[in-house]
Formats: sequence, C-alpha cells, structure tokens
Amino acid sequence: MCGIVGLHLREPALYPRLGELLTAMLGQLADRGPDSAGMAIYGDPTWSPDGHSTVTLLNSPVPATELAMTLTADLGVPVTGIDKSPTTIARSIAPGARLIGFGSELTVLKGVGDPRELATAFCLPQARGWQGIGHTRMATESAVTPEGSHPFSVGPDQCLVHNGSFSNHMSIKHQLEREGVVFDSENDTEVGARFVAKQLAEGAGLEKALLALNETFDGFYTLLVSTAESFAVVRDAISCKPAIIAETKQWVAMASEYRALADLPGIGDAHIFEPEPEEVYVWHR
Repeated sequence: MCGIVGLHLREPALYPRLGELLTAMLGQLADRGPDSAGMAIYGDPTWSPDGHSTVTLLNSPVPATELAMTLTADLGVPVTGIDKSPTTIARSIAPGARLIGFGSELTVLKGVGDPRELATAFCLPQARGWQGIGHTRMATESAVTPEGSHPFSVGPDQCLVHNGSFSNHMSIKHQLEREGVVFDSENDTEVGARFVAKQLAEGAGLEKALLALNETFDGFYTLLVSTAESFAVVRDAISCKPAIIAETKQWVAMASEYRALADLPGIGDAHIFEPEPEEVYVWHR
C-alpha cells in the first residue's frame, strides 16, 4: 500500500513551518504504511548548515554530537572539499554505519515503527527548510528494516519514494551491477533510485531521467523524486496507485490521498489535480 507525501515551498515565510506541515501530512497517511517510515528535509539550517555538506548515517555507533565533532576535527568542513567519496567518509568516521543520505542541502531520517512516533523521535516538527518528502511503508518486496525504508537517497541531494512495485527490477539490478553499481538492500525501490541517480550522474535532467525510468521499468508505481533544485512526480501507464497534487503561489504539494493536503495553508485556493499516466511533472526551485 504505502503513503507518499511531499512539500515544495515557494514562499520563504513558510520555511520555519516545513517540519510541522510535513509531520501533519505524514501522520494522515500512517495507516497506509504502519511498519516503517522515512523523511527527507532540504535546507534545515541546523542539520545542513550553510556552506557545509551533510552525511546522514543509519545505525551509527557514534553519537550525533560526537559525529559532528569528528567531521570537523578529522575531515574538515565542508565535506565536499575532501577527496573522498561520501561512503568512504561514513566508513572512516563510523564503522558499521550505513550511508543513507548526503549532500549540501539534504538530511534523511528513517526507521522501523509507527510513522508518527518516528517523526516525533526525529524532531521532525521542529525542522525548517524549503522542501521535504516523506513515506509510510507497508512492505511487500523486502523485509521490514530501516535499510528497506524509504526515502532512498543514493546520489548527492537526491531522494526517491515509491508507492507500488516494479515487476522487472531484478533484471535491471543485475544490469546495473554489471556496470559497477553497488546496492545496499533487496528493496525494489532502491533499483529505481540507483537507476535515476545513474541517469543524473551521466548528465540527464530529472525529467529525462524519469522518462527513461518509465521506458525501462514495468509494474505499478507512483514516484516522488527530489533533488537540491527540483521536485518531480511520475506514475506508470495504468496509474492504479493513488496520487494527488495541489499547487498554489506559496507551495506545491503531493500526496497519495487528499486528506494529507487538507490542512495546508491556502488549500482552499489551490489548483488540485491528479497526475496523468506516464507524464513527468517537475517543479524547480
């Protein structure tokens, strides 16, 4: 089943409310995915300080405060100025931890449990920023683990969340592995995320990357994909997985169901529509 929410803010006056608004949206879809959840925030000044890069780790044996000190003392700031990959950085400062996000704008938080409880534990309501996405998961293709939770962030400042399933993901995964791509989970969504990240790394724009995904992947799916500059939605040819988009001068929002959008400020004046099959919708910062 699963639930997707996303909020792209156009009005800077709303930036302090990003976490509050995204938490409320996520809570409305908790029953669509009660086993695990995840969220990604772009532009929080505490989690992603200006001029710095953030490496988000899962199951880190190093406390967050100590991790920040280690980054500053041992690796220098910004991280992007270091001649190391984000994975190498993560392994060097926190052996045994798994990299789940990296970039100059992005922080990724995910785990197993009730989405509302996880949001509170992660202090999501206090988060600030200009863009956020979230996902509530009901596992169908892989085990219920933090690693299998969405979002999947496998490129710089990139995230992908998914409602549905890919029917041919294993053949695409094997092809990507032959091309040197390394996977962290058995989740079919990660295959889609790795495919999109590879397309972007090779110079495709987000719209072109998602059109290529539509041509390559079979199955039933709604995808929300975000980057440091963009926010995009695409569905498969049948579009049996629900999705709704609302747009105002202040924001663009997407969710699996309208109830997740109902309390957004100015929703009464929003242009509300269902995305068409196979059409890629992209909004830029």
